[in-house]
Amino acid sequence: MPEQSTSPERVTVYAASSQALDPAYYDVATRLGACLASAGFPIVFGGGGNGSMGAMADGALSAGGEVHGVIPDFLMNLEKGHQGLTSLEVVDSMRIRKERMLDNSCAVVTLPGGCGTFEEVFEAMTLKRLGQYFGPIILVNTDGYYDLLLEFLQHSVKQRFMSNAHLDLWHSVDEPEQVVPALQSIAPSTADALKSASLDA
Repeated sequence: MPEQSTSPERVTVYAASSQALDPAYYDVATRLGACLASAGFPIVFGGGGNGSMGAMADGALSAGGEVHGVIPDFLMNLEKGHQGLTSLEVVDSMRIRKERMLDNSCAVVTLPGGCGTFEEVFEAMTLKRLGQYFGPIILVNTDGYYDLLLEFLQHSVKQRFMSNAHLDLWHSVDEPEQVVPALQSIAPSTADALKSASLDA
């Protein structure tokens, strides 16, 4: 098994495997990877060489970054496991993949994506709400891609499925260059704060 980074400062990036996107999405992914790498953040992601996943990894590697991939064995061909990474761990299931991606993670950054990306970021939000994850969760809202999702989360608060305190569990930025400053300015959550937010729901 490849050696895995144990750095507590590594950033988890959720991205897409689709190869049918507008080129702007690949550009944003490449820029995000380069920004994180230039700031010295090791990256862990889904391990694919396709789509915005591959573009993000390539951007980070081109900037001299440390990039670790985690991919289920059944997706090695479908998502074309990236062969140029610092390490690529092949696991048995999606469940294990998601768990490994959050291990030793100081933050989650989510690029535009489909249902797999939605599942990943919602799991991170849920774990944070329950006090099982403490890092910032940042959505890269390229061209307003996540506007409707953010509106829906506001709607959930209005309907009292969540409290106003839960709106602090995630943040959004418009450009990948804003991610590193956001990571540097958002303090990690504390167990007490998250417990209070959960009780306030």
